[in-house]
Amino acid sequence: MEPLETIYLGGGTPSLISADQLTLIFNKIRDCFDFGSDCEVTMESNPDDMSSGYLRAVRELTPVNRLSIGVQSFNDEDLLMLNRRHTAIQAIQCIDDALNAGFKNITIDLIYGLPGMSTVSWGKNLEMAFSSDIQHLSAYHLTIEPNTAFARMASRGLIRLPEEDESSAQFGLLNKMANNRGFIHYEISNLAREGFMSKHNSNYWLQKKYIGLGPSAHSYNLVSRQWNIRNVRMYIDALANGKDYAESETLDLRTQFNEYLMLSLRTSWGVDTSFIVNKFGDQYLAVLKKNLHPFLSSPWIAHGGNSIMLTPAGWMVSDYIVSRLMVE
Repeated sequence: MEPLETIYLGGGTPSLISADQLTLIFNKIRDCFDFGSDCEVTMESNPDDMSSGYLRAVRELTPVNRLSIGVQSFNDEDLLMLNRRHTAIQAIQCIDDALNAGFKNITIDLIYGLPGMSTVSWGKNLEMAFSSDIQHLSAYHLTIEPNTAFARMASRGLIRLPEEDESSAQFGLLNKMANNRGFIHYEISNLAREGFMSKHNSNYWLQKKYIGLGPSAHSYNLVSRQWNIRNVRMYIDALANGKDYAESETLDLRTQFNEYLMLSLRTSWGVDTSFIVNKFGDQYLAVLKKNLHPFLSSPWIAHGGNSIMLTPAGWMVSDYIVSRLMVE
């Protein structure tokens, strides 16, 4: 049996589960899988869910060794706009409590590109993040999805979304401040101190297989993808009665290649041309080189040895570049 390299307890909100309940879950996992000697075990959490006592219990009673805290912003006005329950003070206190409980690997989430957010206010958010003793930061640009409250407000002119230049400036400030604070910008939205890159997310980007447990969870075995029923009651009923609880699709070679391209170009290590030849064949590398040719003189692409990477400037237009490089 292959040992588990990572475990990730994601949303919903796993921090609503008691430490004793978490222990039961991990005991069941151990019945089915071996834990690797340096298995990374991450739990997502909200600042308002976790008391100092709860954090100590999780650290002492469970194998959770990495905490992902959904801070989103250290500005109360931003949090109110995002409809978050916690305050900036609660977020700061949660990080302190986690450190005091013995967590030595903490990551937080922040969002930029918010309506009305200036580059100065984004810088204050980053200053607060980097001055705390966190080891990892995930920073995402706000995406307006159709049929959401933000989309309706934007269509009515009730909120002002940042211009492209402003969004670019905020991303540039993120990269600059991270470098100055010793954080490695190793993926478009992820930054870490040396030795603290997310193993779990990196395994996605490196095209490793994974298994998802629970409603709406996804699995991938390098050939096919599976996704479980979203509805909790239907999922439980299907398991209890031996019914199908998931759908799946087999990925053809072209789709696998395009996914590898899309995910790898988000990272600082980029595309490995030797991996492409070994997994997909010489013809795919030939097509990639042909599609890549118009970009070689641009400031967006860096290449050397077996690696093809996007520069920080290239990350800003990554969707466009990837769309031009994919095999149709």
